[in-house]
Amino acid sequence: MFKYFATCPRGLEGLLQDELISLGAQNVTQTVSGVSFTGDAQVGIKACLWSRFASRVLLKLVSYHAGSDLELYMGAYNIRYEDYFTVDSTIMVSFNGQNDFIRHTNYGALRIKDAICDHFVKLCDKRPNVDKDKPDVRINVHLDKRNEVTLSLDLSGNALHRRNYREAQGVAPLKENLSAAIVARSGYTGGNVIDPMCGSGTLLIEAAMKAAQIAPGIYRQNFGFTKLKCFKYADFLAEKEKAQEIAKASIERLKKAQVSFIGFDNDPSVIAKAKENVERAGLGGLIDIRLQDLNDLTNPITDKAKGTIICNPPYGERLGNFAQLLKVYTTLGMRIKEHFKGYKVAIISSDEKLLGCLRLRANKVYKLFNGALACQLRVFEINDEQNDKVNDKATTQENMQDKAPENSQDAQVKPLYDEKPVNKDAKTKALVAIEFANRLQKNIKYLDKWAKKEGIDAYRIYDADLPNYAAAIDRYGDYIVINEYQAPKNIPEYEARERFLDMIQAVVEVTHVDGDKVILKVRERKKGEAQYEKLSDSKHTLLIREYGAVFIVNLWDYLDTGLFLDHRLTRRLIMKEAQGKDFLNVFAYTGSATVYAALGGAKTTTTVDMSRTYLNWAKDNLKANNIPLANHLFVQEDCIEWLKHASEKYDLIFADPPTFSNSKRMQDIFDVQRDHVSLLQSLSALLKEGGKIIFSNNNRNFNMDFEGLKEIGLQVSDITAKTIPQDFKRNKKIHHCYIVTKV
Repeated sequence: MFKYFATCPRGLEGLLQDELISLGAQNVTQTVSGVSFTGDAQVGIKACLWSRFASRVLLKLVSYHAGSDLELYMGAYNIRYEDYFTVDSTIMVSFNGQNDFIRHTNYGALRIKDAICDHFVKLCDKRPNVDKDKPDVRINVHLDKRNEVTLSLDLSGNALHRRNYREAQGVAPLKENLSAAIVARSGYTGGNVIDPMCGSGTLLIEAAMKAAQIAPGIYRQNFGFTKLKCFKYADFLAEKEKAQEIAKASIERLKKAQVSFIGFDNDPSVIAKAKENVERAGLGGLIDIRLQDLNDLTNPITDKAKGTIICNPPYGERLGNFAQLLKVYTTLGMRIKEHFKGYKVAIISSDEKLLGCLRLRANKVYKLFNGALACQLRVFEINDEQNDKVNDKATTQENMQDKAPENSQDAQVKPLYDEKPVNKDAKTKALVAIEFANRLQKNIKYLDKWAKKEGIDAYRIYDADLPNYAAAIDRYGDYIVINEYQAPKNIPEYEARERFLDMIQAVVEVTHVDGDKVILKVRERKKGEAQYEKLSDSKHTLLIREYGAVFIVNLWDYLDTGLFLDHRLTRRLIMKEAQGKDFLNVFAYTGSATVYAALGGAKTTTTVDMSRTYLNWAKDNLKANNIPLANHLFVQEDCIEWLKHASEKYDLIFADPPTFSNSKRMQDIFDVQRDHVSLLQSLSALLKEGGKIIFSNNNRNFNMDFEGLKEIGLQVSDITAKTIPQDFKRNKKIHHCYIVTKV
């Protein structure tokens, strides 16, 4: 009896365990990413030839403790390799694991290779050659955290997922063993199979191979075990011949039964590759690959026989990809519900939100891994429940159970959102979604003309106009930014998600902007520095026009973009007031007010902000407007602290402080409602005779302390209404703005 270990992708352990038992394996035990078992040589051959889920099958030679470099070497040196292969065999060692004395896997592999070669030199005064490309014998060594070494011979040769039928593949192909697992988890046991987005055809081929009982390794000429003494090549040939006979008979049976395997794709070049793969797999008479767009998907099988849909739609990691793909998943779900009643459906994706766009209630959900990428496979049954029945759970408790042990990754998982089917309120929800689309279209029709006339590229096209769609939507040239406000706690998460998806889809359709140019953000109502929170680090910027000025904006890396659109008229006021004046901009952010002052003819400007990033951004904004920096000072300091020692005098001051700030770089907590009087008193001390302060803030509940300011000799004029731009008229509390002068 030999000791074996079969490796597999995470999430496939349970499937592999059941499969090995069916092949005659004994003492089968699964662990993370693999299954150990025992059996004779015939079991090893069958595992390599017949396993749909294994990546490699290893023959364990020895396990030993290696607490030092010498112990690692001696443990490998003392193995009787001559019982397994000859000195004339070429070898390659793969080593996995590190410890205190093995800092690099290449060094570990080198020490094992030296031990093997030295063993043969002592035995027959000759050493085996190393061949890293096509070795006769592959030695696999694993070093765990306890310094336990397991040395095995790889019976597979090339990885078992390489079935030798796929030379041509699409952009993001699934490995063959993962595809086989998707087919198995779909519940498919036979019958018709349809893949609406088939790509290179791997899912269809694996489904057909399963239905036709085709051994996955049937197209391979050699395995690693064929060069080992303990395995008889004749046994392999006999097993392969038996597999060929089974496949031939099964293919004829499927053809006679007119079982259909149909795949669609909208890319002619991908279709050509898929057809090549099908022919190479010997399934040309079974699998039909057709050119068709997803929008035209209907059931190609005209009789009443049902079947299984298995699909791997594209899924992206960037937010732009999400917006672009939302329509794909929505269309896929709608087409499936409309044309495939009675079918089983299995769809895999790494993005749970995209899976939610299907609007289908999952009966089962599995966690699988496409390489290192965690994915969900959702399995559905398409029946009237998908349209009518209301159920608060995505899956029943029975469906959520799994037979695998706790350390297995082969388990069903609950999706991020409970999938609620469309219920009796569907028509009402649909009407509300249409109302949102109509409102957005109406806004755009007016605002696009207005913005073009005004000479501005960035403006708001929707500002929570409808209570069910609480979001701010801004256009930045060819891009759309959706700021979704966090839903109230009394709104169920699934319902908020549905509205969010409806909103994105409507935005893409109404604006005609490509999905990869739609940027999604969730804006929570937080205090402090949340408005400046960094989201990513793309450093991707755009240049935006506004009243003859240009500004650098970043739509991706921060919650805000570098330009507050609601202060557009305030900035223009600064430009009109700045001619020949010394201008101060505190809490300056990216310096847009400084740009307007400079363009308006300010004699000097001083720009103060705590952030070096934003000060550099402000300098770049001046440069973008061809403004020399000679007369423009930039100060990186906490504005409140700077005001305590500032002595220069200014004709015009602009202050737009945060509502609240407790930044670690500030000595004190700042609250604009509590501290605005003392702030304005400090600013007024820097005013020249006849100077003025333009003071604004975005605290919606702000109340100016007119009496308190009057007591310290300051006069205040509320100009808020005059500074609210046309695209913000619905939200008259988007900001407050005042002119403050000395009495």
